[in-house]
Amino acid sequence: MHPAEMAVIHAACFTTPPPWSEAEIVQTLDSPFAFALTEQSGFLIGRVVAGEAELITLAVHPAARRQGIGGRLVAQFLAEAAGRGAESVFLEVAADNLPAQNLYASKGFEPKGKRRSYYRTPDGARVDALVLGRVL
Repeated sequence: MHPAEMAVIHAACFTTPPPWSEAEIVQTLDSPFAFALTEQSGFLIGRVVAGEAELITLAVHPAARRQGIGGRLVAQFLAEAAGRGAESVFLEVAADNLPAQNLYASKGFEPKGKRRSYYRTPDGARVDALVLGRVL
C-alpha cells in the first residue's frame, strides 16, 4: 500500500490524535526499525528496537470495520515483532477509544500505565492515553 493511500485511511479514522500526512508516514517508515503491515482498507505501522516492539498506529477505514482486519493486522504485528527479536510490545490508545481497547485486550494486551492529557482533540480538550503492553 502506498503511503498516500495510508494517509487517506488514517484521515478517515482519526481526529484525535490528528491524522498523519503522507510525509509523516514516509518519515516514520524511513526508520530502519519501522515496518508496515497492510490489508486492503487497513494498515499498521510498528517498530522493534532493542527487544521491545511498539505498535505505532493501526488504522482500518470505517467502511471496512468489524470484518477482522484490525485483529489480523495485530496478530501479524505480534508475529513480525517476535521474528525481529522483540520480547515485549507496547502501544498507546486514547482512553475514550473503547473499540480499540477491546481489540487490544483480545490480543493479550494489558494496562501498564496512563499518560494524562496526552492527546488534544480538535476543540482543545485533553484525553488521556492508556499505555498497554504484553509479553511475547
